[in-house]
Amino acid sequence: MALTAEAKPHDYSFVLKNFCAGGLAGMCSKTAVAPLDRIKILFQAHSKHYKHLGVFSGLREIVVKESFFALYKGNGAQMVRIFPYAAIQFTAFEVYKKYLITALPASVMYVKHADKFFAGAGAGLTAVTLTYPLDVVRARLAFQVVGEHKYSGIVNTASTIFRNEGGIRALYRGFVPTLSGMVPYAGLSFYCFEMFKFVCMKYMPQFTCNTSERNTGGLVLNVPSKLLCGGFAGAVAQSFSYPLDVTRRRMQLAMMNPDTAKFGLGMFKTLTLIYRENGIIKGLYRGMSINYLRAIPMVAVSFSTYELLKQALSLDTGMNL
Repeated sequence: MALTAEAKPHDYSFVLKNFCAGGLAGMCSKTAVAPLDRIKILFQAHSKHYKHLGVFSGLREIVVKESFFALYKGNGAQMVRIFPYAAIQFTAFEVYKKYLITALPASVMYVKHADKFFAGAGAGLTAVTLTYPLDVVRARLAFQVVGEHKYSGIVNTASTIFRNEGGIRALYRGFVPTLSGMVPYAGLSFYCFEMFKFVCMKYMPQFTCNTSERNTGGLVLNVPSKLLCGGFAGAVAQSFSYPLDVTRRRMQLAMMNPDTAKFGLGMFKTLTLIYRENGIIKGLYRGMSINYLRAIPMVAVSFSTYELLKQALSLDTGMNL
């Protein structure tokens, strides 16, 4: 799909609308899976209170041991982070996609939607660079359990890390594996969503689309199809990038316990250490089952909400396959 003159990326109204739509889509998707996000962090970092439990028993234990609202611990920091993150990511994707259509050589563009992969990867890198410290703060807050609180809130967490662990560098601990994982994750998320969307609209419109007079050749994906395309895109992207996500979390949480400080020494050292101590399944892919449970609905809700808001704000007017 290509943007026409009706929706130029340098149009301030277009950028502002995309920014708001992307931010709201991110907030909806992250809130929907916040309990699974928290238990995933606890599993990834081998919390002594929950590492012996399964996904659902772990969620039940959080409610019993802490409270129902503990399922959403760290979600306030997540919302502070995710609105600008998702807003920047979706807006950057639209802008990068527009210019990559003409900038990429013909040999690359021969691959269908190749511009979507590079635009998605670039958008993910842009967003994570600008918002990464908030992800560190959110992970620290989510990892705490009742009776062992080290931080009292977002500002306290950020200032404590900055003051006691090495300044701005400490707030970017785990940044390199995050960037490394963001290329396949964001690139494949956007690429797969656009590809699945293209296939649905071209080959199965009678099952997957509703009529629309103002965009995409008279068709628009229905909500179930949006969710399915987003879910499949999330599953593919997470499968490739998950080990680097585990590495990132171990580095972010390394300084919370003297026994885990060894995981804060660098990406390759941390990656190697995780592999040596726990292997592939129980180490680099630890928590993968819960990650599928959270990533598939999260990406599905994110893309679907964004697409619906684009329609509501007339951002897709004039777009065509």
